[in-house]
Amino acid sequence: MRYDCPVTSRPRPKRGRSPLLVAIVLVVLAGFGSSCSREESGQSRSDPTTTTTAGLPRPDEPISRDPARLARVLEQTTADLHASIDAWTGESTSRGGPPSEVTLLALYQQRIYLLLGGRPRLARATLARLSTRQRGEARDILAARRALGRLSPPTSRTRFRTGSALPAGLLRRFYEQAQRRFGVDWRVLAAVNFIETGFNRLRNNSTAGAQGPMQFIPSTWRAYGLGGNIRDPRDAILGAANYLRASGAPRDYRRALYAYNPSSLYVRAVLRYARRMRRDARNYYAFYSWQVFVRTPSGSKRLTGPRPR
Repeated sequence: MRYDCPVTSRPRPKRGRSPLLVAIVLVVLAGFGSSCSREESGQSRSDPTTTTTAGLPRPDEPISRDPARLARVLEQTTADLHASIDAWTGESTSRGGPPSEVTLLALYQQRIYLLLGGRPRLARATLARLSTRQRGEARDILAARRALGRLSPPTSRTRFRTGSALPAGLLRRFYEQAQRRFGVDWRVLAAVNFIETGFNRLRNNSTAGAQGPMQFIPSTWRAYGLGGNIRDPRDAILGAANYLRASGAPRDYRRALYAYNPSSLYVRAVLRYARRMRRDARNYYAFYSWQVFVRTPSGSKRLTGPRPR
């Protein structure tokens, strides 16, 4: 497979990037097809045989294919996830990862969207049964997934380097520092970081040599990286904000993001995710808590997160 940007009629951007994650993380942060390893059992989340002892969904929790039931489950999972995020952010998000309830609920939410992304008829029927608020969120997320799924094919790659993301509160502090310095919306920076490397959880270089949490070619990093370390999350976020500002942000985010990655599909996905975070900051913590999947010819494969029991 190719790990570079799609061929376009426009010249390559100054950043000179050919991001591996446009072919890997994009695919399944945007991923299509169910990530479920088992068929739908018809049991609800409240059934103790399908949940953990804490009443939370298992990492391999079955997902209903019935639109009415699935709509109720998505609504309830999102409400439970937001409540757990409220409790988490009410304490501290600057140390360690999310609590287990956030991790499990976020993974279940993510897997529901993976299923819906791969089944358009089920998605349409399920969205029609959602509340207005939930429907708007689901439409943005699924639109972002469709865009990124069109951007990249399944990967035949078999080796992946992964690592832990910095704490969510610390990353948010870096995005906000970059916003104050360069005027680039912190939600846009978070969306780029999310799409490019899953907040630095996937650490492969591209075949063209793009590196680090925000995927820069070293020569372009020298121009926009402010003398920092290309692999350091704070330095990479500041460098990305510097590049986006030089490319037209915040006046024209579409132009700036197209310079960052010359694909209208990529631009659309970044702006959809950023909009969800702007509408509700809890979505930042939810996306942060999603896991890295890759889409292979034989189906989706999860690289990070809790193992099935």
